[in-house]
Amino acid sequence: MFHQRAARLAAFAATGVLVLSACGGKSGSDAAPGEKAAAAGSSSGAIELAFKRGTAKQNNAQQNTGDWASDAAPAAAVKKPVVRKWVQLSAGRAGNLDPVVVNGAGFTLYRFDKDSANPSKSTCAGECAATWPPYLIAPGGRIFVDGVKPSAIGVIKRADGNVQVTIGGWPVYLFSKDLKAGDTNGQGVGGTWFGVTPDGQRSGGPGEAESGDQPGAGAAAEVKPASSVILFDAPDFSESGASQGIAGPGCQNVTRGSNFGSLSANGSAKIWEEADCKGRSATVQGNVSNLADIEFTTIKSIRFAG
Repeated sequence: MFHQRAARLAAFAATGVLVLSACGGKSGSDAAPGEKAAAAGSSSGAIELAFKRGTAKQNNAQQNTGDWASDAAPAAAVKKPVVRKWVQLSAGRAGNLDPVVVNGAGFTLYRFDKDSANPSKSTCAGECAATWPPYLIAPGGRIFVDGVKPSAIGVIKRADGNVQVTIGGWPVYLFSKDLKAGDTNGQGVGGTWFGVTPDGQRSGGPGEAESGDQPGAGAAAEVKPASSVILFDAPDFSESGASQGIAGPGCQNVTRGSNFGSLSANGSAKIWEEADCKGRSATVQGNVSNLADIEFTTIKSIRFAG
């Protein structure tokens, strides 16, 4: 028994960090059958979201809403923040960028090198956000996934309270000078703006992950605290079950259920078997594709830095 457990822990250590210690959402209201819900929590409450496989068109999204709304086009979104009822994340091609993530209207999504992926943080506000409109989604909104893994998707709460989509931990944006679907006029601007790939890397840029982009990149990589964790009911981040997201700071109780199959974290976080961060705990870093491998499938609370 001991040798079997040690082998499982060693296998996990190859892809992440695990430290055990002994110490004393529910679905969105507009979620359709087959959707998976995620609640991105914060100190001010939860943000209910729903994932759905396929494109907006395949899922019969309402015309003139979400990415199809007239004020959601990059040139129109500079006037005020546009919060969408739904967004579509598709792995596709735009200009010379292949792969790159485009939205439901075919516009290229970008990442900014001065932001941070671990933990996820946006540094683009004011005039910057007018030129590069943050890609925002409303609480209760839907995320259509088309060639992008749900485990790569996250959200952050901006200083103005709006919720911005992240891919691979990187906050994503549109570019106001992209005037039609397929434009890539923002590629390489200032040497810091690049189309984003389905795993959050620079499209058309260096093939390797930039230093610090991904947890565990290199033997001496710095372990940074996670700002959010997405819990999946099934192993391998399966889209067949439900999911929910939890975000810090501090101790956050899980809002729905307690038994999970996998998790995706954008850094290091501590998971607990009891509410209010009590009982048996484990510290995880990055993605855990099967929580049974680390003998920790019951999660009732998570502690983040701060």
